Amino acid sequence: MHPLMFASLVVITTSLMGSSFAVGKMGLTYFSPLLLVGFRFTLAGILMALWVWRKPLPSSVRDWGKLLLIGFLQTASVMGCIFLSLRTITAGESSILTFMNPLLVVIWGTVFLGMKYRFAQWLGVLIGIIGVVITLGSQVQVEAGTWFGIGSAVAWSAATILVKKWGAAFHLWVMTAYQMLFGGLLLLLMGVTLETPQMTITPASILIVLWLAVMASIVQFATWFTLLQKGDPGRTSAFLFLAPFFGVLSGWLLLGEEIQWHVYLGGVFIFAGIFLVNWTFSKRRDDEKLPISMEQEEVRAEGRIRQRSL
Repeated sequence: MHPLMFASLVVITTSLMGSSFAVGKMGLTYFSPLLLVGFRFTLAGILMALWVWRKPLPSSVRDWGKLLLIGFLQTASVMGCIFLSLRTITAGESSILTFMNPLLVVIWGTVFLGMKYRFAQWLGVLIGIIGVVITLGSQVQVEAGTWFGIGSAVAWSAATILVKKWGAAFHLWVMTAYQMLFGGLLLLLMGVTLETPQMTITPASILIVLWLAVMASIVQFATWFTLLQKGDPGRTSAFLFLAPFFGVLSGWLLLGEEIQWHVYLGGVFIFAGIFLVNWTFSKRRDDEKLPISMEQEEVRAEGRIRQRSL
């Protein structure tokens, strides 16, 4: 993928991630938390499922089970843990814990996928986390919600690895549609069992749900999964540090929240962390350290065959 296209998609998906916090906060005026995200992802999943019904669907129970697991982790577990954490800790603390995800992706990628990262990339992840903490200006204290916040990061990182491992076997839009649908249905079940359901229907509430379902779910997830399939999951996940930064900016634009000096300082750390994670010393060294894809291996094999035939 062309670097300019990759950068554009990164900005789109992280800005949609970040703005969904502010739009979601507006939606809490009309809905209880889990019910709101349940409506959001169920609607998004239904709309996409109707759109992709003619595209190649999973052909086995095993493949459907993989989509169910991705939906359980990426949608139901992440969003459920985030909103459950908000019962005992602040939104800033929950965001800090959730966006530990890139560090966990690097760890899981190293352990389970055999990926290798340089010291500078590990350092970049840590600097990015420091930037998120500075940007949000919160101090995390160990509460019951702290463990839910950590759970959201663990679930997100696990889903990222599974998408990288299994994603090539599915049509991108099919995977996006059904993981959201499965996750949304689970969230609706959580909404009627783990909290007292509340719902007020107005033109504003309908518009909020539609924005969250279409732009912040369908467009955002499809873009995110595209980036994961095209790039290294550890490097790609490093850009998630931009999401809370965009969240602060959207809070300023939509909710009139004041931007403090620490937001700008945190932004410097965030961009420095992203640079370190994505910086390569040389193309040769980078190719030696990172595993090649199946397509790259096929191209190389074809090249070797041609050389032998000459």
